[in-house]
Amino acid sequence: MTLSIWRLSHLALALVSCLFLMMASATGVILAWDPIQEKSQPYKVDGFDEITIAASIPELQKQYSEIIELSVDKNQFVTLKGFDEDGNDFEHYIHPISGEILGKPIVKSEIIQWTTALHRSLFLKETGRFLVGIVSFLLMLIVISGTILIIKRQHGILKFFDKINKEYFAQYFHVIAGRLLLLPIFIVAITGTYLFMIRFEWIPNPEIPAAEMGEIMDRTDQKIPKNEFEIFQLTKLSEVEKIEFPFMEDPEEFFKIKLKDRELILDQFTGEILHETHYPKTKVWETLSLDLHTGRTNSIWAVVLGIASLNILFFIYSGFVIALKRKSIKIKNKFNAKNAEFILLFGSEGGTTLNFANQVHKQLLENGHSSFLTELNQYKSYPKAKQIMVFTSTYGQGDAPSNASKFRKLLNKYPQKQQIKFSVIGFGSKSYKHFCGYAEKVDNWFEGHSWSIRHLDLMTVNDKSPNEFVEWIKIWSAKNQIALANAPSLYASKLPKLKKLKVISEQENVKSGDSFSLLFKTKEKFKSGDLLAVYPDNDHRERFYSIGKFGKDLKLIVKLHELGLGSNYLHDLKNNESIQARIIKNTHFHFPKKAKKIALIANGTGIAPFLGMIDENSKKKETHLYAGFRFHNDLVRSYEKSMQKQIENHKLTSLNLAFSREENPAYVMDLVRRDADFFAELLEKKGVIMICGSLAMQRDVESVLEEICQEKLNRSFEIFKRKGQLKTDCY
Repeated sequence: MTLSIWRLSHLALALVSCLFLMMASATGVILAWDPIQEKSQPYKVDGFDEITIAASIPELQKQYSEIIELSVDKNQFVTLKGFDEDGNDFEHYIHPISGEILGKPIVKSEIIQWTTALHRSLFLKETGRFLVGIVSFLLMLIVISGTILIIKRQHGILKFFDKINKEYFAQYFHVIAGRLLLLPIFIVAITGTYLFMIRFEWIPNPEIPAAEMGEIMDRTDQKIPKNEFEIFQLTKLSEVEKIEFPFMEDPEEFFKIKLKDRELILDQFTGEILHETHYPKTKVWETLSLDLHTGRTNSIWAVVLGIASLNILFFIYSGFVIALKRKSIKIKNKFNAKNAEFILLFGSEGGTTLNFANQVHKQLLENGHSSFLTELNQYKSYPKAKQIMVFTSTYGQGDAPSNASKFRKLLNKYPQKQQIKFSVIGFGSKSYKHFCGYAEKVDNWFEGHSWSIRHLDLMTVNDKSPNEFVEWIKIWSAKNQIALANAPSLYASKLPKLKKLKVISEQENVKSGDSFSLLFKTKEKFKSGDLLAVYPDNDHRERFYSIGKFGKDLKLIVKLHELGLGSNYLHDLKNNESIQARIIKNTHFHFPKKAKKIALIANGTGIAPFLGMIDENSKKKETHLYAGFRFHNDLVRSYEKSMQKQIENHKLTSLNLAFSREENPAYVMDLVRRDADFFAELLEKKGVIMICGSLAMQRDVESVLEEICQEKLNRSFEIFKRKGQLKTDCY
């Protein structure tokens, strides 16, 4: 069977039984405490396991005139019943040798009695006992299916206790606790199931036959002391459940002894065994099952059962978290495998790796590209594909996740008929010896095929780091000239909830092809350089916009595209209208705290976060703005006017503008080339350059900066980039 079948079975069993299991587990925790507190009572005597019947009964008969019954309970407390000299009945815990009264027999509290009834029968009598029995059986199946899942996940029984990849809390501790508590939970389940089957006679449970005594001989004249009875000398009290005493000295009155595995009838004068009945094996197993299921015979085992019961509640919680996490990542394939240009393949056990792949997939679709996302085990022929991207985690000793286990065979089975570029991104943890081992294998397998062309070197991501993943995003985006968001928080597995934003001003009468601005009021904390995710269709089709902060308000500058879903949605908003959106922290693109000299380079709507950063420049750092636009229109003039005020307030040092569609056209990279000495000095003195706008502009500016560094500083611009002196947020 495939892992998915076992996973579905495991989930289905949990769904069917979860409410009953929650009740049984919660009450099981309480009932596990009962034997622990009982055993703490001072009624068990030292050396009890060595006391024989022969050492006890004669002494007790000296102390008490008439004894009816002696019993030993699960705690090895000895209870004596009888009549005193005044003819009053008594029932005490006693010392089995001295006969000293130790206390009154324990009476279960009303809470324990109520909890026991709920645990056993749901207060529904036989119907309830039947339901609880079925739940015990389902728990047994859940344990079995869970064990098989772990074995398959770890790629074999021998690797059962190998390290587990920690994708997130619920997944990690669901498996860890499952392995540690597997045995006690299985014992609880199988003993509960056995007791249920015995009670409803699904397992034959023959009755103990009544003793047939035959002719009884009078042996009064052969009377010997009870401490010399052989059976009394050989039998310890720890083996006894109950001893019934003869009512009078009559040949037809006997000692009746119930042991753990049999019943005996003894001649009261000679101690001769007159009849012996061995319990059927089902009775012995029933008693053992009850002991194991309740923990009534051992305090340590009772503690283990309490922990196991508590963890069943945790398993229910964490199991549903895992299921919902997998379910929450919905793959929407607008194109099929036969007509997609980009093929994204993922190998992911818990869903974290899938989240990274899905975010890339959604952005490709939003940018108008044909993309198809599926698991590695669904690999096939892709007749229109130009590029394959693989996102995969690693398990065990460099092994594949469950939905990638068949990939190598499929890769050999379906050779592609055209040249296709490939790149592989591995996810794992460096705390494991075989970090991203499976991703390395996949990368090598692609190398071995004539139709595959390496597009990017293997990239590895440690501990699900969005920051590390964004480095791959930047490289891929630059090489493909396709705008993908590079805010790390966008790729985090846990997404914040949508918040309400209210429009408080708008730019009206915007001509097609031009830009417009919007100001929103929000209670959320944010900084200039963060991103705003907008949902034009009120679904998961996100649009991302760099934002600026003005006071407590949020400002957007948006380019209006004639067929643009997001831009038209925002353009049609009116004053006081509200939208649902989420702010994404983009910490790598916040205004530098330590740099003394900063150059801000933007084109088009990329100026929005810079306007906010300049407004927030309370320390009045030396800040220079370089911005490129197509036309010197009213919106740009409003920027100029506000920036001149910022220069007067010493929040901005200089303003440099370029216009590509006006007389004497120029681009922002021309301004950078013009001020080559300034940029060389800025980099030399540990200043920071920030770029926001189009990827094409970023590439052109970086090319100019490389020229400047080589010519003025005799070094590569890459050196300054590695030092963190370049911050980009381009699309």
